[in-house]
Amino acid sequence: MRLNTPPPLRLPGGRTLTLPLVLAAVLVLLGGLLLAWPGRAGAAADPLISRGKPATASSTETSSLAAANAFDGDSATRWASAEGKDPQWIRVDLGATATVSRVKLSWEAAYAKAYRVEVSQDGASWTPLAEEKAGNGGTDDWTALSGKGRYLRVYGTARATAYGYSLYEVEVYGTVDGGPPPGGAFTVVAAGDIAAQCTASDSACAHPKTAALAQRIDPKFYLTMGDNQYDDARIADYRAYYDKTWGAFKAKTHPIPGNHETYDPAGSLAGYKAYFGSIAYPQGKSYYSFDEGNWHFIALDSNSFDQSAQINWLKADLAANSKQCVAAYWHHPLYSSGGHGNDPVSKPVWKLLYGAKADLVLNGHDHHYERFAPQDPDGKATADGIVEIVGGMGGAEPYPIEQVQPNSQKRISGQYGVLKLEFTDSGYGWTYVGTDGQVKDTSPKYGCH
Repeated sequence: MRLNTPPPLRLPGGRTLTLPLVLAAVLVLLGGLLLAWPGRAGAAADPLISRGKPATASSTETSSLAAANAFDGDSATRWASAEGKDPQWIRVDLGATATVSRVKLSWEAAYAKAYRVEVSQDGASWTPLAEEKAGNGGTDDWTALSGKGRYLRVYGTARATAYGYSLYEVEVYGTVDGGPPPGGAFTVVAAGDIAAQCTASDSACAHPKTAALAQRIDPKFYLTMGDNQYDDARIADYRAYYDKTWGAFKAKTHPIPGNHETYDPAGSLAGYKAYFGSIAYPQGKSYYSFDEGNWHFIALDSNSFDQSAQINWLKADLAANSKQCVAAYWHHPLYSSGGHGNDPVSKPVWKLLYGAKADLVLNGHDHHYERFAPQDPDGKATADGIVEIVGGMGGAEPYPIEQVQPNSQKRISGQYGVLKLEFTDSGYGWTYVGTDGQVKDTSPKYGCH
């Protein structure tokens, strides 16, 4: 179809202004207006400062629809509140005082008819930035905002449906005091129950395959969750089996012992200590801690949880910690759906970690993979709980799933593999990768407490 061309615009003195020149003039004028509009130019240039930051909410519909999903950059994940209740809110901790210039909300079908966007310096007293009284869902892009605070929340006062409130993404743009927030991302590979008494010449031998996979991932470092060498963890067996596979990256490994390390005829942990040396005893004990980025890692010896020395050390270590995020790992899991089942030996440790707002616990012992929703030491699901992973598929013979425990979200038995954990300065997530290189499970994205 041909478009009619308008006649040229006549200017004084007989000059004419054709359509291309008219359009150019209009664009120049619009550009000037945009630059003159207070806050607009700055808002366009300000960076995204909320991605991966710790998030909380007044409620969640299920543990898989957690608040962190709205800040993970994944448009396929979402936060959803409990159904049928007003008001509800979701908030993010930006990590430091920030000047907020723009907030973009991507609603799911359960959207807010009325809500406020608010900021706070202390998480208690809130100042409104924007208010919607007749929302229609979709995407709400609030620009030219001007507010200052460490925390931002979306406070829903009226639901548009009979359900709850649900957001795919909340994007906060602005500037953080002191410059852009640090990223601090790093990868860790973890596994427990690793080296059977076999070698790569045996096609059924699994630990050479998990070691090859772990080495291909090439993480910042490796964690082992005990029972590194079967059956009695003698130094000769470590040298004959573990050293030929996982030993290739021993210098980058932070190990802990399992119960099989105590069976050594030469003495409890004798072979383990002889093989790893100061790597396993960096602070002179079989338990220790170290930092990476904004994370504090605590390596514990669950064979001696009944001894006051380790418990007192843990209390002091937690009290001295200055990092926002905390992960701990040891052998015997408090909760497990495998053959060994729940082991209450670590419940006092869980209580200490929960009181210190720890985020993640990694265990072995049962030879399967399993992840749990955040829960407290008594097994009650709660948004501020600890996430536990059983990762005992490093190479020892698999155990079947026997009795599924409450809050267990995913279980895999019979497929060897490793945990590939992704950490940032404010959160974490992981995949369980099989020895065939395929991802067998992907976790939700979690923010640190």
